[in-house]
Amino acid sequence: MIRSARLDLLPMTPAFLAASLAGRRSEAQALLGAVVPETWPQERGVLALRLRQLQEDPSLQPWLLRAMRLRAGSRFVGQIGFHTAPAPAYLEPFAPGGVELGFSVFPPFRRQGLAREACLALMEWARTIHGVPRFVVSIAPDNEASRALARGLGFRKVGSHVDEVDGVEDVYALEAAAGGH
Repeated sequence: MIRSARLDLLPMTPAFLAASLAGRRSEAQALLGAVVPETWPQERGVLALRLRQLQEDPSLQPWLLRAMRLRAGSRFVGQIGFHTAPAPAYLEPFAPGGVELGFSVFPPFRRQGLAREACLALMEWARTIHGVPRFVVSIAPDNEASRALARGLGFRKVGSHVDEVDGVEDVYALEAAAGGH
């Protein structure tokens, strides 16, 4: 578990992912130790992909999806994680040795600084414990909230690409030392 001021970032285990995908909400809640929203899961494709990754390589568990659990009320308020372990080949042109970060805060909990807090905690863990030198986020050009968060964290636009699922995305990178994290 990774802790920040208000959040616990809990690994989404294969058992939790499977229960979520199967619609077994009470089992998912028990496995997570947090109140799971009625609308969970929204991004079934991402959960299925991460479950397959973990089934193929359990050592990825610390790097992949984590639930953002708000300690006050023990509520599941969003998700965060890396797409892979550090230094995947696809990031070489943008951030050699880096790792790509993704996050989502559920609508009722947005605009409270939770995404920023979770990003800082996860990047600090990766930098200090695992020596990750660079971070990347890919953001749709019309997602101004995420773009503002990335800029506020010190990320700089380094390119763009077309994601086969999400379409055009701008790629932002952050040197760990430059971000002061």
